[in-house]
Amino acid sequence: MERTGPHARSTGAVAAFAAALLAAGGLTVLAPPAAAADTDQARNGGFESGLDGWSCTRGSGVAVSTPAHSGASALKAAPAGSDNAKCSQQVAVQPDSTYTLSAWVQRSYVYLGAEGTGTTDVSTWSQSSADWKQITTTFRTGPSTTEVTVYTHGWFGTPAYYADDLTLVGPGGAPAELPAAPTGLKAGTATAFSVDLSWTGSSGATGYNVYRGGTKVLSVTGTSTTVTGLAASTAYSFQVAATNSAGESAKSAAVSATTTEGGGEGGGLPAHALVGYLHSSFANGSGYTRMADVPDSWDVIDLAFGEPTSVTSGDIRFSLCPVAECPNVESEAEFKAAIKAKQAAGKKVLISIGGQNGQVQLATTAARDTFVSSVGKIIDEYGLDGLDIDFEGHSLSLNTGDNDFRNPTTPAVVNLISAVKSLKAKYGDKFVLTMAPETFFVQLGHQYYGSGPWGGQDPRAGAYLPVIHALRDDLTLLHVQDYNSGSVMGLDNQYHSMGGADFHIAMTDMLLTGFPVAGDRTKIFPALRPDQVAIGLPASTQAGNGHTSPAEVTKALNCLTKKTDCGSYTTHGTWPALRGLMTWSINWDRFDNGEFSKNFDAYFGS
Repeated sequence: MERTGPHARSTGAVAAFAAALLAAGGLTVLAPPAAAADTDQARNGGFESGLDGWSCTRGSGVAVSTPAHSGASALKAAPAGSDNAKCSQQVAVQPDSTYTLSAWVQRSYVYLGAEGTGTTDVSTWSQSSADWKQITTTFRTGPSTTEVTVYTHGWFGTPAYYADDLTLVGPGGAPAELPAAPTGLKAGTATAFSVDLSWTGSSGATGYNVYRGGTKVLSVTGTSTTVTGLAASTAYSFQVAATNSAGESAKSAAVSATTTEGGGEGGGLPAHALVGYLHSSFANGSGYTRMADVPDSWDVIDLAFGEPTSVTSGDIRFSLCPVAECPNVESEAEFKAAIKAKQAAGKKVLISIGGQNGQVQLATTAARDTFVSSVGKIIDEYGLDGLDIDFEGHSLSLNTGDNDFRNPTTPAVVNLISAVKSLKAKYGDKFVLTMAPETFFVQLGHQYYGSGPWGGQDPRAGAYLPVIHALRDDLTLLHVQDYNSGSVMGLDNQYHSMGGADFHIAMTDMLLTGFPVAGDRTKIFPALRPDQVAIGLPASTQAGNGHTSPAEVTKALNCLTKKTDCGSYTTHGTWPALRGLMTWSINWDRFDNGEFSKNFDAYFGS
């Protein structure tokens, strides 16, 4: 409504008179300095650029196209276990200033807040809602605050939540400046398949990108790393660039390094190998198969099993199945002769240690040394090509506080690594080393590792990771058992269940891509080479839970090696050099008329 009346007219006249008087006197009115405009300071709050600018715990967040409050994208974040799916970003702000934080949310419980305000950190939340709902909170920064963290998160054990159009309205802070290029890049220890790098950090950097031959291969937060997945006897060039919210610096000066000869690559295996376990020391419903009767399809034959005299002794023994249990068992001499015949035909025969009933805990150095001597004795007695580690049950678990797979402290883990290195040193580069862990001990480490930061988790979760990592340069083949498994979260933040191609695709993609351990992006388990990886499956429905039909096995192989038949899962690469398949067992495959091995032969043209 327009204001009228004597007071309005009088005020206007006085103002006009004052202005005329000032002008006549040659005086100038100085306006007060303009306050910084209150604008939205959040970056990519509508998630139209995916998760650019955002960091979500344990990889819990993903940008989705529906539902979206506006635009084409929104955030979907799924709490899991002890993780509340927190997604956050750092925002530059002004000291002593007021800000309003808002977001549109729906579905499950959602929290919205700000940390590092310099005064009182704030948060607000919304209960489950089927429709979009806006939640808002305000805060004032402290006298020296120049950056705050804004975040959303859900609640433990609840379904995924959605958030969109997050804004932080207030005066803008000083924009971040690009950091200078790192200096002092040096190459350290080189193995057959890895090179250690270190450099001097850049002021203002929050992370670093590592380049190999001009291609980015790693993102890290510290000033050292190990680049893995390299080829033996090969020269490489490396550079490093510093990053922060302003972007990426120029690259550092390049440094060159050459990997050493040898290592576990290939192990004398064909480009695509079929691995099977042979029930040599026991019988079950599948019947006993003599070594000489193992079909030619099998490239690696694992003798099941060498077992300890007690859980903690480290003293491993192996003997053929007793005649009373296996009436058709061959003699020791016939068995050894058949092994030599297989080896002459290019096959590898290994002793597999452990299995379901063979619990092995090398808790002392005495047990470690006994393990080395007793396993060496078996290898020598039968003229074997190497060792398969099939530790299951409670053989491996992590002590409380052992939370970095790169530097394990649990004696049973440290001693196992040392023991295998000793055997590798004894038998040299032709020594074949394989491992057959369950998903609980490997891929579950993406979510949970050991007993967790607050204790209470199963200490076996991810417990194979330090062993695989420490021995990756000696490792010929890792074939995780994609069976007898619960559902496991993949790199797409979705749970995958055994029995179909999807499970094998998601689990194998993790091994070939690498993943943050327990969701910590400063602790990335590096990718293995594709020639080091085979998919482990049961040969028949009788062999174990999670049997996968030949058609689904073919789909999994197509997706991983050709990027076709992938279904709803998107892999992070294509790996035609994927080594092959492993199965439990040769015996069960023969019982099932060779369905598993015939499918492998048909696919790879054996």
